[in-house]
Amino acid sequence: MQREWRKSSRSSAGGPECVEIALDPTCAGVRDSKNRTGGELGFGSAQWSRFVSTAKDGAFDLG
Repeated sequence: MQREWRKSSRSSAGGPECVEIALDPTCAGVRDSKNRTGGELGFGSAQWSRFVSTAKDGAFDLG
């Protein structure tokens, strides 16, 4: 089954911060949209949920 990738809404058009994600019930895949054949990072659903929750809480904000 082919994964359905989508670009992050936080990625800038043409900028260096281009990230795509593919979600399914058990895992999340993350890859560089400018280098789609360069591999991907995989996370279990619990890991991904913790990351998203922590990011929403501002833990990774700069400044």
